[in-house]
Amino acid sequence: MMPLLPDTAPRRRRLALAIATTAIAAASLAACSRKAPPEAPPRPVVAVAAKLTEQTPIASLPAQIEARYSTPLSFRVAGKIVDRSVRLGDAVKAGQIVARLDPADLSKNAASARAQLDAAQHQLDYATQTVMRDRAQAKENLIAPAQLEQSENAYASALAQRNQASQQAALASDQLGYGNLKADREGVITAEQADTGQNVSAGQAVYQLAWTGDVDVITDVPEVALSALRVGQTATVSLPAVPGKTWQARVREVSPAADPMSRTYRAKLSLLSPGPDVKLGMTANVAFAQALTSPATATIGAPAAASGTAASTTVADAQPITLPSTALFHDGNQPAVWVVKQDDTLVLRRVKVARYGERTVTVAGGIQPGERIVWQGVHTVTAGEKVRVIPPLHAEDFAS
Repeated sequence: MMPLLPDTAPRRRRLALAIATTAIAAASLAACSRKAPPEAPPRPVVAVAAKLTEQTPIASLPAQIEARYSTPLSFRVAGKIVDRSVRLGDAVKAGQIVARLDPADLSKNAASARAQLDAAQHQLDYATQTVMRDRAQAKENLIAPAQLEQSENAYASALAQRNQASQQAALASDQLGYGNLKADREGVITAEQADTGQNVSAGQAVYQLAWTGDVDVITDVPEVALSALRVGQTATVSLPAVPGKTWQARVREVSPAADPMSRTYRAKLSLLSPGPDVKLGMTANVAFAQALTSPATATIGAPAAASGTAASTTVADAQPITLPSTALFHDGNQPAVWVVKQDDTLVLRRVKVARYGERTVTVAGGIQPGERIVWQGVHTVTAGEKVRVIPPLHAEDFAS
């Protein structure tokens, strides 16, 4: 191998340096000519402005419309029914005759009592004349004192018998009147419990009379809703037979013990201003409402403002807002929701859940009416992310 010339190595170094400089310049020129990648478009999210919840129903229970007072109508004497002048559903007035018994036996008893009264009165008249005569003769010493005593005794006995016969005649007359069954109150016949031609005993029910006036709504409350129910509480009543209309009712009575079979508690509510549309026996739905308040000492951590400072509010002062269950997220072990700020970025906000529904949650603090809350996809977004708000495709799917 032939030796290199003395100036070959420096020449090669200069050539390599020139090539490297050219490559760097070319790379720099290529880098300057490339465009920056476009920014990712904002993520679309379903978000809806929060609205106040006027009432939070805790229970919607089946119920029935009944009269507050309902009494059986029965004869006060035994006999055979020969006539019934009213039927099921008829309205009756106080004092109206609704049924009659066969009057034959009752009339005979009354006639016999009157005859006994006449006989007793005759005996009393005779005894009165005798005692008056004997008293006058006794003053003249014309009769012995023993005879006067006998006359006095006969008069007292006749007077007692007359009084007894008078009471018997009055009783027989009353019993004759009891053969006519009268309604003691104005109301509606809700049941027929005896037929024409039937022999009934005294006190056996013939009709059931529902009094006109106060109307009750009767419902059975389960244990889970009993704690939120109290006497004097108002409720909303709707009737399937009268759609689109509601009535107000007030809890009048709550049973202190559960029914041994159903384990429910019977509640009676007074229906306010029932009106002609409400008929006895109608089925109804009763919706109770619960105040979304807790002890004022409990505080809710409110979100930080733009400055980063945190505020707190009491549950009692918080305004209830109902959201679909899909909007609920968690910040650690605390419930939270995603809030879309004015600049369309997301912030995670802790909330206080006042009630869990079947498909909704009601929060009592942490968000304000009008703030946009993410309803769907809460597990796919991050804090500070830029989003584009779109309305729900089927808002009714999130209804309670």
